[in-house]
Amino acid sequence: MPDRDSGYRKVIAIVNQKGGVGKTTTAINLGAALAEVGHRVAIIDLDPQGNASTGLGLESNDRELTTYDLILEGRSLAAVLHKTNIDGLFIVPATADLSSADIEMYKSKNRSFLLRDALRSSDVDELNLDFILIDCPPSLSLLTVNAMVSAHSVLVPLQSEFFALEGLSQLMLTVREVRQSANPDLRIEGVVLTMFDGRNRLAQQVLVDARETLGELVFKTIIPRNVRVSEAPSHALPVLQYDTGSKGSLAYRDLALELTSRTKATAA
Repeated sequence: MPDRDSGYRKVIAIVNQKGGVGKTTTAINLGAALAEVGHRVAIIDLDPQGNASTGLGLESNDRELTTYDLILEGRSLAAVLHKTNIDGLFIVPATADLSSADIEMYKSKNRSFLLRDALRSSDVDELNLDFILIDCPPSLSLLTVNAMVSAHSVLVPLQSEFFALEGLSQLMLTVREVRQSANPDLRIEGVVLTMFDGRNRLAQQVLVDARETLGELVFKTIIPRNVRVSEAPSHALPVLQYDTGSKGSLAYRDLALELTSRTKATAA
């Protein structure tokens, strides 16, 4: 992990410009799994839909200070961070106010660096966070670029369906552009297959194609299609709390262990 002199530990942008691929589900449940083994984790909800905030039980009227305030109003991370009902897991919530952020950010000369600057503020180190997970909107917008500029790495949830790999080329191109222009140390943390149905021949083929195309970038852990994972957000809980023994819970615990193993290997 990066040392605390950088103002934070490991910052991971969870990105896919396509919606409905398990991006927010991965942010919530990976965060919960990391917290479960003792890490201090903050999720930054960067999606104007605010689904990560809702999925962690934060009602709309409890979101007085949000990601909008962090990025555009100069509020500190400590001021906008909310506790969840999971020990060690925090969230910076989002509301529909974030919908106008792209337009307002374009007025700033440092428009691509606003989130990075907020996360490098001196107060962040005092929070003793081990991971910051950024749940990006389903687009390669200025908000997503801000996430990539501020992150150490990008994690890509990839749904096990036809055309799944096609959108990756544009995403990889964006990552390369961010490396060249603003964040030369940005890397791909990995690609995680989501909503995987092992009985489905197409899903199996997507897995084979992903491993052939991307090699070691593809996580060994696969997130299965699981009804408990789908039900959990309606109860405002991560699946690890909703049904701790479900296949989905076990998979996200495995993903957290694999992620921390990769992080230690990178830091070594």
